[in-house]
Amino acid sequence: MLAALVIVFREVIEAGLVIGIVLATARGVYGRGAWVGVGVLAGVAGACLVAAFAGAIGEAFAGSGQELFNATVLLVAVLMLGWHNVWMARHGRAIAAEVKAVGDAVASGARPLAALSVVVGVAVLREGAEVVLFLYGIAVSGSDTLASMATGGTLGLLLGGALTALMYFGLLSIPARYLFSLTSWLIAVLAAGMAAQAVAFLQVAGVATALPSTVWDTSDLLSEGSVFGKVLHTLIGYTDRPTVLQLAAYVMTLASIFILMRLFGTTARKQALA
Repeated sequence: MLAALVIVFREVIEAGLVIGIVLATARGVYGRGAWVGVGVLAGVAGACLVAAFAGAIGEAFAGSGQELFNATVLLVAVLMLGWHNVWMARHGRAIAAEVKAVGDAVASGARPLAALSVVVGVAVLREGAEVVLFLYGIAVSGSDTLASMATGGTLGLLLGGALTALMYFGLLSIPARYLFSLTSWLIAVLAAGMAAQAVAFLQVAGVATALPSTVWDTSDLLSEGSVFGKVLHTLIGYTDRPTVLQLAAYVMTLASIFILMRLFGTTARKQALA
C-alpha cells in the first residue's frame, strides 16, 4: 500500500503542478477550465488504455515463463523509476518554464485554447502511464495485494490532489524542490528494492546463478512475512535472506540513480545560471 501511495502521490503532484501553472498563467481567459478539463480526461483515457494492454500482456504470459516475465517487468520499472528521477532532476525547471510560456501565449491570444488541452493531456497521460507501469511492477513482485494497492493508490491520489489544490490557492507554501527531493529518495529506494526482487525471480528461474550465497538471515529477528517486515519490504526492499547478487543489485541500483541525479541536476543548475 505504501509503495503505491508514494508513487501515485508523486505522479499526481507532478501532473497537478502542470495543471496549476496552466490555470494560473491563463487566468482570465474564457473557457480555460473546460479546455483543461478536456485535456485531463484525454490523458486519463490514454493511461487507461496503457493499463488495459499491460493487463493483457500479463495474462498472456501467465504460467509460461512467469518468473522471467516478472523479472523483465520489474527491471523495466526500475529503469523507468531511475530515469524518471534523473530526467526530472535535469528538466524539471525547463518543463515549468515551457508550460508557463504556453499559458502566457494563450492568455495573450498568440496560441489557441486547444494548446491548454494538449499540454495538460500530455502531462496527465505521461504521469498516468508511469503510474500504471510502476504499480504493475509492484504487483508482479508480490509486495502488495490488489486491495492494498488500490487503497494506497486512492490515498495517494487524494493526498496529491489536495496538496496540489492547497498550493495552487496559496493556502500551503511548500518549496517544490523539497517536496520532490523527498519523493525522489523514496522512489530511488523503491527502484532498488524492485531490482533486488527481479534478481530473485531470475535466480528462481535458473537464469542468474552467480553469487547465490545468503548474506544474512534475519528471519527469526524480523520475518519478511510479518507486518513490519512487509512494510519494510515494500518501502526499502527488505529481505530477510538476501543473496549476494540481490544485495549487489540493490546497492548498484541505488548508487547509480543518486550519482546520475546529482550529475544531471548539477549540469541543469549550471545551465540555468549561465
